[in-house]
Amino acid sequence: MIDHLSVGVDDIKLAKKFYDSVFETIGISRLAEMDGLLAYGIKTIQFLAMSPHDGNASSSGNGTHIAFSAKTPDEVDRFYASTLSNGGTCAGEPGPRAYPHAEVYAAYVRDPFGNKLEVLTNGFAG
Repeated sequence: MIDHLSVGVDDIKLAKKFYDSVFETIGISRLAEMDGLLAYGIKTIQFLAMSPHDGNASSSGNGTHIAFSAKTPDEVDRFYASTLSNGGTCAGEPGPRAYPHAEVYAAYVRDPFGNKLEVLTNGFAG
C-alpha cells in the first residue's frame, strides 16, 4: 500500500549524521544521496529525508509519526540511545506498551528537526 515515506529536514548534513547512525541500529542503510535528499531502506528505498521543495523551513506534523520495525527489544534500546546521542530527543522511553493487537516493546523519539519516530517490536507488520 505504501511505496515510501519522507520527512522534511533543514540540514542535510545533520540529517545524514543522524539517520545513518540511528538506522544502522535496526539494519537500515542509506541507499542513495542526491542534492537535498537522502534515501534509506533495506533492499529498496522506503524512507527519504529531504529539503522541502518550496525552500521554506521544514515542519513536523502534529499527530504524525513514522514507525520502524525492530527485531528485538535490544534493537529498540540501541535505536533510542543512538537518537539521543545524535541530536534527537525522547518522546517516550523504551518499554512495553499495549497495542490493539498485542503487547509491543517500543520507544518514541523526535529527530533533530522535530519529526516524531517510533521503533517497535511485534508491530502490526509482524
